[in-house]
Amino acid sequence: MSVSVVAPPRFQRKRRSSGSSRGVDDRRIVSGIIFVIRNGLRWRDAPREYGPYKTIYNRFIRWSRLGVFNRIFAELAAKGGKPDQLMIYATHLKAHRTAASLLKKGLFPDVSGEPRAA
Repeated sequence: MSVSVVAPPRFQRKRRSSGSSRGVDDRRIVSGIIFVIRNGLRWRDAPREYGPYKTIYNRFIRWSRLGVFNRIFAELAAKGGKPDQLMIYATHLKAHRTAASLLKKGLFPDVSGEPRAA
């Protein structure tokens, strides 16, 4: 499925009024964003064929704030129908070393049902 099919036309990049074609193609940028996130890279380590890393980062931030990714994921999820099962592949979950203290501080809900030690 093409991103241009899912993304509204107002978020597709337009040519600059001066006729310059210096802008990077949105499809390359989306591919760069997916590559960086999938591989857990820093933005600075994005391959050059996706465009300048600063452009990839800036568009990711801009599109995130505008809710573009939320709309894309919602549209893709709606086309897939309701799943029978939901699974989490736990080997890809990353937690900061201080994440274990969130439960103790009451910042993360305890869903285990285990009684708390006093």
